[in-house]
Amino acid sequence: MERKNFTEVTEFIFLGFSSSGKHQITLFVVFLTIYILTLASNIIIVTIILIDHHLHTPMYFYLSMLASSETVYTLEIVARMLSSLIFHKQPISLAGCATQMFFFVILATNNCFLLTAMSYVAICKPLRYTVIMSKGMCAQLVRVSFGTGLVMVILHVTAMFNLPFCGTVVEHFFCDIYPVMKLSCIDTTINEIINCGVSSFVIFVPVCLNFMSYVLIISSILKIASAEGRKKTFTTCASHLIVVIAHYGCASIAYRSENSVEKDLLLSVTYIIITPLLNPVIYTLRNKEVKDALRRAVGKNVS
Repeated sequence: MERKNFTEVTEFIFLGFSSSGKHQITLFVVFLTIYILTLASNIIIVTIILIDHHLHTPMYFYLSMLASSETVYTLEIVARMLSSLIFHKQPISLAGCATQMFFFVILATNNCFLLTAMSYVAICKPLRYTVIMSKGMCAQLVRVSFGTGLVMVILHVTAMFNLPFCGTVVEHFFCDIYPVMKLSCIDTTINEIINCGVSSFVIFVPVCLNFMSYVLIISSILKIASAEGRKKTFTTCASHLIVVIAHYGCASIAYRSENSVEKDLLLSVTYIIITPLLNPVIYTLRNKEVKDALRRAVGKNVS
């Protein structure tokens, strides 16, 4: 079959929040505040886990990896989004778009599987946790999580950027899969099949494992004799569950169905901006061990 000649597209422009008009400055201030809080929280988490030997455990090792991953994740996407809210119609090269999509897919996948592996073993095998989670096993799970993300991103980016593009305006604030795919000049059925398979694997495998974990949690909570103990444990788990539902719920809607531009933007803001802020607060900064480590670190600096 003869290949048609297409005008070569060398850069894209993000539509972003241009329809928000006069509210863009307000959005900039809100998103910048959340961005700074997210970066500060994750940097504090990584630093305190590194310097305090009391936190040199498998659980905090994974949380430091999650915090590091989310720091890069937000740096790669949110920084450019903030810039586009002030300086409109900033172009991004084809290579820059591919790079942004690369980091987005690999880090998002890595976060999903890293957190799932950590919580599944901790909840389902609590008595053997310290035995199972040796240094070798920790390193192995990180490699598997990162390797899974690498396979997913190679499939996506290779298939996506072999397409010829006719459009230049991406109806989003970053190089997400569907908005970029829509700019192609040719049929994208193969890419849609790849996206469906990858997103199903990345979303539904962790969701199933998390569901099994929380079923076991609920059964354990019901066995606690003290009403106060049940309430405290349930409150902690409920906050974790809210983050899980928000993240996977928004991701599944965004990548498993066709949505309007406005709906896509709202969903993306939830799992790219809001959830990364909630994760350090819910999983780490509320923990007594982390609070004690922060007090020790502040005490050393004051003395």
